[in-house]
Amino acid sequence: MKACVIIPVYNHEDAVGLVVEQLKPYGLPCYLINDGSTTSCSSVLKQLSEREQDWVVLYERPDNGGKGAAVIDGLRLAIADGFSHALQVDADGQHRLEDIDRLLKAAERHPNRLILGKPRFDDTVPKGRLYGRQFTNLWIWINTLSLSIADGMCGFRCYPLVAVEPLLQSTRMGLRMDFDIEIAVRLYWQGVDVLNVETEVRYPLDGVSHFDMLRDNLLISRKHAQLFFGMLIRLPRLLMRHWR
Repeated sequence: MKACVIIPVYNHEDAVGLVVEQLKPYGLPCYLINDGSTTSCSSVLKQLSEREQDWVVLYERPDNGGKGAAVIDGLRLAIADGFSHALQVDADGQHRLEDIDRLLKAAERHPNRLILGKPRFDDTVPKGRLYGRQFTNLWIWINTLSLSIADGMCGFRCYPLVAVEPLLQSTRMGLRMDFDIEIAVRLYWQGVDVLNVETEVRYPLDGVSHFDMLRDNLLISRKHAQLFFGMLIRLPRLLMRHWR
């Protein structure tokens, strides 16, 4: 297994340095995807990539396209560079990076599965976000006819790139906060099994969240509706898979 790390970054200059520092002991090549950040954040990212140039690659997006757009760019870079798996990590420090070994070991045992972080939240989680997350996961279970995806919004996950590559070539994916949900559902539709790994999550280390309650909830609701109609088209195949 040849794995790398993808970190989408948008104005998390106060947290991303610690995230990179925590990643270093794992010896994984890392793509920092600068999604049109401010000058100050861009400067921090440039310094990080220059200091850690033996394992960190900085990719500069010209404009802010959203988390999904940044991760897609990272996935394409990883595929082009011959990696078999890509570990996605948020830049705000909310993930317990000590669990990287657990995700990677799960991917080694099950190289064709999507490995998803299953969050255990502490008291820092906003209640509105928590309830919205539960609603989203209910729709994911409906749209997959399965409870296989325990949490489709956790940005701490490991992708099997052999399955991701044809999906990116054939499907126009959501580019913002709807991306994590959509790619998990569509990979499941493709026949990719899922393994959930429990991990602690805190909100967020640098106090910066780019989740817009109105815009992103509307975007995610529209994505659920789109996926629902996609599920109806695939209903016979999903039912057959469930019965097997």
